[in-house]
Amino acid sequence: MANLWLESRRAAEPAIPPAAHTDAEVRAWFREVVFAGQEVWVIGPHGRPEAMMVLQGEWVEQLYVAPGRQRRGHGSRLIGLAQSRWDALSLWTFETNHSARAFYERHGFVADEPASADNEEGAPALLYRWRGR
Repeated sequence: MANLWLESRRAAEPAIPPAAHTDAEVRAWFREVVFAGQEVWVIGPHGRPEAMMVLQGEWVEQLYVAPGRQRRGHGSRLIGLAQSRWDALSLWTFETNHSARAFYERHGFVADEPASADNEEGAPALLYRWRGR
């Protein structure tokens, strides 16, 4: 999962800034934080994930699709799963990540506040919210 996250982040540059942590730190974060206390959903065969979503309650903490596996509906299936389970969802996405912003807007998310750079990367990000039925 950490490899999927790292590969996806690198493939998305410069639309999103480089990760603020080393590969080893990201792997430790997945092992010690993500898998230990967050809900993780995966699409793809064992050992070769193609997409993943991390939820922390009503927050979509991470949603990444592997390079070369995008535009196959994986992200839509994952966000649809989250929307089927919650009445409201929130997430942050980088202001410069226009493809992610368009994706979330197609799925009913709306930017809720002005951009904030209060994140590890120091890059402007937008808070998106979705309200269910």
